Amino acid sequence: MTRILVAEDSATQATQIRGLLEEAGYEVALVSNGREAVHCLRGGAAVDLVLTDMVMPLMDGLQLVRAIRVHYSDIPVILMTSQGTDAIAIEALEDGAAGYVPKSQVNLRLVDEIAQVLHVSQVNRSYERLLNCLTHNHFSFVLSNDVALIDPLVDLLQQMMAGMRLCDSTGRVRVGLAVEHALLNALYRGNLEISPKDMLTAREVMFQGPPSAGVVEQRLSQSPYCDRKIDLDVTMSPDEARFVIRDQGPGFDVSKLPAGADPEVLENEGGHGLLLMQTFMDEVTFNAQGNEVTMVKRREA
Repeated sequence: MTRILVAEDSATQATQIRGLLEEAGYEVALVSNGREAVHCLRGGAAVDLVLTDMVMPLMDGLQLVRAIRVHYSDIPVILMTSQGTDAIAIEALEDGAAGYVPKSQVNLRLVDEIAQVLHVSQVNRSYERLLNCLTHNHFSFVLSNDVALIDPLVDLLQQMMAGMRLCDSTGRVRVGLAVEHALLNALYRGNLEISPKDMLTAREVMFQGPPSAGVVEQRLSQSPYCDRKIDLDVTMSPDEARFVIRDQGPGFDVSKLPAGADPEVLENEGGHGLLLMQTFMDEVTFNAQGNEVTMVKRREA
């Protein structure tokens, strides 16, 4: 069973979060601050993901994110922020967190956020030795509007990055999440022209299967939506990985994108995925039509 370590100093909120996660099928271990979480990991506890509050005594959530990135980079961390989506969330993402959830939205978003991060972090290592010999790679895909293709594709890309040694385990998970969000945007927002509001619901398709009714299912069987494809072009070298993702939808007005990664604006516009893309990648640019995104991840020091 997947085990989640929760660092939360409020006993009431810790109990609420435990109930929410156990109902979703996770095993939960609770600690009251970041120092106890590090002690738990140092003692060899088997942990698949760490969920931490921001404000805690002794060691806060941001300090915990940094410590895990340095010493346990294969364990993803999700931060809970009581202040909402502000500069602290951006700082945590830049320092190593794989995601964040405002406490006001824990009941709505936490389980989905955890599922998505775990989904990307579980990389198959069967080709690890062979990929360590890889020095350069370039390949292209033409994908149908099938969400089931995204999981193995992201897994493949992470394995390629491991072979190139572009970044550590945390970095690969973060790149995987950025690519996954870009592909989901291309599929739902681009090819199927799903609204930002419906897009939040559509993300659950990754883990719960296609809906039995609704706009997503309808457009998967209607022209021109069902006939559109997603083009993915990937180039990797020991210096950088470049991902170009293009859908066949009408695109969007690129001039309306907020300057910089402003979490409040992006969340309000349904751009949670765009926020992660901009934070996890070194470069994110769109073409003039708004139906192609280029993301670059450079080699980490």
